[in-house]
Amino acid sequence: MQSKILKYASLLKEKKISAVELTKEYLKKADANRRFNAFVSVDGERALKYADLADKQIAAGKQTLLTGIPFGIKANIAEKGVETDCCSKILKGYRPTYDATVIEKLSAAGAVPLGKNNMDEFAMGSSTETGCHGAALNPVNTDYVTGGSSGGAAAAVAADMAVYALGSDTGGSVRQPASFCGVVGLKPTYGSVSRYGLIAYGSSLDQIGPLTSSVADAAIVYDAIRGADKRDQTSSPLSSAAFERMDGDVKNLKIGFPKEYFEGIKPEVSDTLKAQFALFEKLGARIEEISVPWLKYALPAYYIIACAEASSNLGRYDGIRYGYRSTDYDDVNEMIMKTRSEGFGKEVKRRIMLGTYVLSAGYFDAYYKKALRVREQVSEAFRDAFEKVDVLLTPVAPTTAFPLNYTSENMIETYMSDFCTVPVNIAGLPAISVPAGYDGKGLPIGMQLIGAKFSEPTILNAAYAFERAAAIPAKEVK
Repeated sequence: MQSKILKYASLLKEKKISAVELTKEYLKKADANRRFNAFVSVDGERALKYADLADKQIAAGKQTLLTGIPFGIKANIAEKGVETDCCSKILKGYRPTYDATVIEKLSAAGAVPLGKNNMDEFAMGSSTETGCHGAALNPVNTDYVTGGSSGGAAAAVAADMAVYALGSDTGGSVRQPASFCGVVGLKPTYGSVSRYGLIAYGSSLDQIGPLTSSVADAAIVYDAIRGADKRDQTSSPLSSAAFERMDGDVKNLKIGFPKEYFEGIKPEVSDTLKAQFALFEKLGARIEEISVPWLKYALPAYYIIACAEASSNLGRYDGIRYGYRSTDYDDVNEMIMKTRSEGFGKEVKRRIMLGTYVLSAGYFDAYYKKALRVREQVSEAFRDAFEKVDVLLTPVAPTTAFPLNYTSENMIETYMSDFCTVPVNIAGLPAISVPAGYDGKGLPIGMQLIGAKFSEPTILNAAYAFERAAAIPAKEVK
């Protein structure tokens, strides 16, 4: 897949197009494709101001690869003065007084923000149907979901409404929608990208990552946003540049076939992905079957940890400091209760209640502490695996995209569908979803490559090699 960022950067440098002209083109695309509900807000006037600044930056000889390139932003990433509601009624009207670190970095690079992308409310969901702005629709087939929770960002890239988009990944929320929509989604190592300005769901799990149309673009955006940040004490200086190291050479790369990941996978998905091992062998990689024990315990541990952290993080939304406030109450306690009852959606309330339960007296040791012990065992299993291999090749999800409204009727099944993605968040590892083919209905199938901590250059290069060799064609938008 050709890099759109490199293509547009070249056109801008050669003055064959201006940033203002490019931005106007993408604003037209966003308007023409509103049926996908990928954006919950687009500020054309603001975008053109950024584009004008980008043109001046280019004229001054200060162009970066991202200067003048229009992008989308998930609705849980703070932008100063821009409504950032996490697609929740309780944050209606909330306008941050600061930019997230990733926004500061992209602004310094001259990138052009188009608007906010749709998402599951507070990033809690796997279909982008739980938010207050309605469901995002899959551009490949609008009868199916985009995946979640970064579904709006994935749909915007798939429909070419944005050159790239920023999402967040707590348990697969970048990779799963990337898989469902047929785009690339990178979940970086925990700590390699600052979380400052990301409205928290699960603080020990959340990570910002890019959704793009090509692996090269994912590497370019990752390089622009990575790095330590003194405002995020969990961020790390250990990340390294990826794009400049991508050569597509995977000779002698050791790729692991983790058998546990392929249990319970839909045959069409499993067969498609198993075929990719042969492709990597042709490219010179070595394949080794390995085991990742404790994997089956990662999903229940994830939901305990994530919901516990959500219960704590979402306690601040009380109607007093910002956002929505109930209008009918007799005292402050009733105001808080009604505000939270009216402001949060069903899925968010469900997870808050579960999190409060596992943190309560008498259940903390039985559930939360045990989940933390499981987390360490899962992390140890991955450490052992990466002593034997360089990369793991796995499914992103056990199925392709499911139909609209399927989640509400099959809630437990959709929770279970995250079992391929959540172990990465539990262990804080990097992983990438790359298009690997299509099922019989023409729906995209994603391939996941997982690496050891801070091995983004390795997994991106492996993904780049696969992308070039496989040459999976993109589906036309319907």
